[in-house]
Amino acid sequence: MTDSFSGNSLTCVRGERLVFAGLSFTVGGGEVLVLRGPNGSGKSSLLRLLAGLAKPAGGALLWIGAPVRDDPVAHRARLRYLGHRNALKSALTARENLVFAAALYGGGGAVDAALDRLRLAALADVPARFMSSGEQRRLALARLIVAPAPLWLLDEPTVGLDDASLRVLVEMIAAHRDGGGMAVLATHGPLDLGGTGTLDMAEFAVARPGAAA
Repeated sequence: MTDSFSGNSLTCVRGERLVFAGLSFTVGGGEVLVLRGPNGSGKSSLLRLLAGLAKPAGGALLWIGAPVRDDPVAHRARLRYLGHRNALKSALTARENLVFAAALYGGGGAVDAALDRLRLAALADVPARFMSSGEQRRLALARLIVAPAPLWLLDEPTVGLDDASLRVLVEMIAAHRDGGGMAVLATHGPLDLGGTGTLDMAEFAVARPGAAA
């Protein structure tokens, strides 16, 4: 059976604010869903819901038709989430960060291949705290190689990347799709991914009090 991930009439509340309501989507194996919308429209909030870091105030998330809430441990195991923060251990070297990720997620541990792919081989023994913001972002993306999973959830993955790194990211996503993987990502930057679906968050966002019509 082909993997599919969907949301049915999702509602998100953060603090006491209703962020969005009535949001539904479906993404299948080999597909990418791009989240669009202005700041504050709920892109990051939706990704956190999809990652299980927050619970929807209404609606349901489904994996191949089964509610995610019935087995949250299995859901966490099948996804990789990259948020605004890179979640690196600053005292560990680039190589040590990837070895840790591979061990944590039970990945294949293709550390050298990941370092080469993200142009980090020369920095393999450099602690993450001494790396530039772009290098740290590339190191965070390298975790997707050493610890593969069917579902990628990427929040502004292009931040800090130069043109060469953007091309690598596009190639990584293409290879992930070719292998039957799926991705949901939020980005303001241009990414030539081809054949993607788009979810306009503005269609589901709830206007803030006092906001202009």
